[in-house]
Amino acid sequence: MKTPRLLTKYRKDVIPTLREKFSYQSIMAVPKISKVVINVGYGRISKETRTIERMENEITKITGQKPSIRKAKKSIAGFKLREGVPVGMVVTLHGRRMYDFIDRLISVALPRSRDFRGIDPKTFDQRGNLNLGVREHNIFPEASYESVKDIFGLEITIDTSARTREEGVELLRLMGFPVRV
Repeated sequence: MKTPRLLTKYRKDVIPTLREKFSYQSIMAVPKISKVVINVGYGRISKETRTIERMENEITKITGQKPSIRKAKKSIAGFKLREGVPVGMVVTLHGRRMYDFIDRLISVALPRSRDFRGIDPKTFDQRGNLNLGVREHNIFPEASYESVKDIFGLEITIDTSARTREEGVELLRLMGFPVRV
């Protein structure tokens, strides 16, 4: 199997640059992307099973992995929510699928999103992890145009092994993320 393009870039370009900038003694100390989590909440459509099935199929196409269904942990009367009712779905990507997804996110999906001017460095947490909200799932090329009436948003969390925000921002910037300066 061929090595993902982003993984090759990480090994050849990113590791030496980060070692030089942050003066790491070992290659193992250089931060890396450990996982990507894609989360979708149902919201008001929690009772529409056909729409939920279409959402599940779309997430499977986008990520290459079937999502796991998340259920409510407790009942909240104000939200008309009962314990055990499905409230969303989540996919956690590692390895090859993770790098393929990130590559499509950087090179195809983010440039296709409306009014996108780059990722604000404030969206990184203190440990260098990135949290992105995508309003429309159809910015991904795998999304079918039949599902245009069922547009949904998703949250993408890119988890890194960085220890500080600065390390995480630099890692993802070198990987090709359009981080604003």
